[in-house]
Amino acid sequence: MADLVVSFGEMLIDFVPTVSGVSLAEAPGFLKAPGGAPANVAIAVARLGGRAAFVGKLGDDEFGHMLANILRDNGVVDAGICFDTGARTALAFVTLRADGEREFMFYRNPSADMLLTEAELNLDLIRRARIFHYGSISLITEPCRSAHLRAMEVAKEAGALLSYDPNLRLPLWPSAEEAKKQIMSIWKKADIIKVSDVEFEFLTGKETVEDDVAMSLWHPELRLLLVTLGEKGCKYYTKDFKGSVEGISVKTVDTTGAGDAFIGAALRKLADDLSALQDEGKLRGLLRFANACGAITTTKKGAIPALPTELESLELIKHK
Repeated sequence: MADLVVSFGEMLIDFVPTVSGVSLAEAPGFLKAPGGAPANVAIAVARLGGRAAFVGKLGDDEFGHMLANILRDNGVVDAGICFDTGARTALAFVTLRADGEREFMFYRNPSADMLLTEAELNLDLIRRARIFHYGSISLITEPCRSAHLRAMEVAKEAGALLSYDPNLRLPLWPSAEEAKKQIMSIWKKADIIKVSDVEFEFLTGKETVEDDVAMSLWHPELRLLLVTLGEKGCKYYTKDFKGSVEGISVKTVDTTGAGDAFIGAALRKLADDLSALQDEGKLRGLLRFANACGAITTTKKGAIPALPTELESLELIKHK
């Protein structure tokens, strides 16, 4: 599986209000949507015709088996999934404000994903990855933190590129200081890093994405730094060149999963052709495609139900 993208971390159920622009307390009802950034990325890759696998732990409950089935139904290799009989699958209630932005309330006490151990890792699967992708939520508590670090080490030793999307969720961390410290603790191991404009501000203290500030996040092993700017598109930085690719305007309903669709699309293309890391023309084309995938995802509620196919993304690019 030379082009396999292996995604590591959490998968959960997002409960999204049936009405936008209200608080959780005011919501008349909720739509059940599968989510969790690393799982979203795996499905994004697979839905775009790539090869993807997911490594993580779910509760041995109705929701856990439902999520595992969703991965399988979307063509994601499930050999890295295990189930915990003593802990539930994580839940998140996600409110959509009137502008489509989100607020979160999590139920993890602890949830099954937090209890993944090193011994439960499918190391053979991890060693087959061309790209190994992960976030920071799996760094919050043990034993999952040690499992995460071990998985990264095994992937790197086997020659995979390490892809990191911190996916900041402050309500899950004991403090903002601890979140920043742990997010940065594995920063210098990644070959590819993607941050949102909100995460950029959190990590640098700067509201606007200026090139000199972005370069403060650079490290010698890094090959590609991506900063997503919502509807404005993205900025990219490599050793040899930098620039921006404008966004594609759509009618936004829910931004959940847009960043996951973006990085999933980018990894799907890179897994096929790593030369885009040295070829600016190729990289810009790849990021235009990734922007389209992110844009389409904002036009429906929930993350996974909204992730596009390659055809949908190419159609959007053609008509813009």
